[in-house]
Amino acid sequence: MKKYWFSFFIIAAMTSCQFSDKKVKSEEELLQKELKKIDWKKVDAFPTIDACEAITDETQRRQCFFEYLTQTIQEKLNVDTLAILYPEIDTIAVKVTVFPNATIKFEPQFPKDSVAYDKVKIDSILHSRLVDFPKINPAIKRGVPVKTQFVLPVILNVE
Repeated sequence: MKKYWFSFFIIAAMTSCQFSDKKVKSEEELLQKELKKIDWKKVDAFPTIDACEAITDETQRRQCFFEYLTQTIQEKLNVDTLAILYPEIDTIAVKVTVFPNATIKFEPQFPKDSVAYDKVKIDSILHSRLVDFPKINPAIKRGVPVKTQFVLPVILNVE
């Protein structure tokens, strides 16, 4: 009987050594593998404002945010003389950048061949009008606030 127990322990010791022969991956290898899995072009949650937070459907929340942002920009620009100074411009593309610290930056986007109007003047009007903007909550990626950028078409109305 002792012979069987001795044989059993020898076999158990030999098979358990197979599991310890495997090379353990380093932390760096595991990190790189995990980083490759992440789609860095998409966010888990888009930027939003407090008025849209109650909406549970992600698509509707995103639409609420973009509609609110576009409408607010249009209202602020319609107060100014941008449409009067440049009546040929009916729509202006505005590049919006929302930073992780909830700050926001606006940049007008012009066609590459446009020389009909003063870009610096339009840019300064845009920056002077788009101040005191409501608080925007940044986009979230894996629980961390991230920077996002998008372009909104803003329609200029002459009233």
